[in-house]
Amino acid sequence: MSKRQIQKMLRLMAGGEPVQVTSAMASVKKLAKLAFVAQQFGYEYADVRQGGANNSSLVMLIVPDPSPYARARAAQNWAQYPNAGDGVSLPPFVPDALELLKARINFDLTGKGTEKRMLFAAIGATVGAGAVAVQDGGGALLWAGVLWVVLMGILGIGFVVNRRRNAKFAARLQAAGFMPVADESGRVRYLPPGGQLPGHGNPFAQQPYPQPQPYPQAPPQPYAPQPHAPRQNPYWQPPSH
Repeated sequence: MSKRQIQKMLRLMAGGEPVQVTSAMASVKKLAKLAFVAQQFGYEYADVRQGGANNSSLVMLIVPDPSPYARARAAQNWAQYPNAGDGVSLPPFVPDALELLKARINFDLTGKGTEKRMLFAAIGATVGAGAVAVQDGGGALLWAGVLWVVLMGILGIGFVVNRRRNAKFAARLQAAGFMPVADESGRVRYLPPGGQLPGHGNPFAQQPYPQPQPYPQAPPQPYAPQPHAPRQNPYWQPPSH
């Protein structure tokens, strides 16, 4: 996480609209730190997806949080850290909060969607091996069978490892009071108390989000404003010179 990246994120947040942050090195740790900074100044983590060439990067979506809890925290932090816009003068990181953000990001990346992709890969490998055997005759049957067994073994190990990782992240989030919620596609997300999913579909494409209900005693929830002309974030304080 670089100073320049934080500066850019905070400048975009000043507009009061949803912001996408990219980690070119696909670092969950870096995104968790950026999400933590965003939470201190009126935004909340919403979702993450793979992007870039060959899915080599990660793209995180953060959105404004209108809850009284988030508003009070943003106002307090801007008062205490008026030069935060320089990307350096920031509130200290809280290890427990970072671990929860890492768990949310990891779960969103490797949840049921990853298992579906593994299943499709297994089907594709089976069809491909069968096609090779049929096209090249009996001489290729043995090699196609060996290749199929190897691929199934790799996918099987990946499936088991992925499921164990998901169980670990889910247990950590549940212990912190997060609740599993499935969207209309069946994708499971862990949300803080009072948090709501977008109406349907991909959060990166679904804007605006349904208006959430404020919950002053709970952690903030995913939110994006209703469509309107660009506005300024009322909690943005430009760095002093």
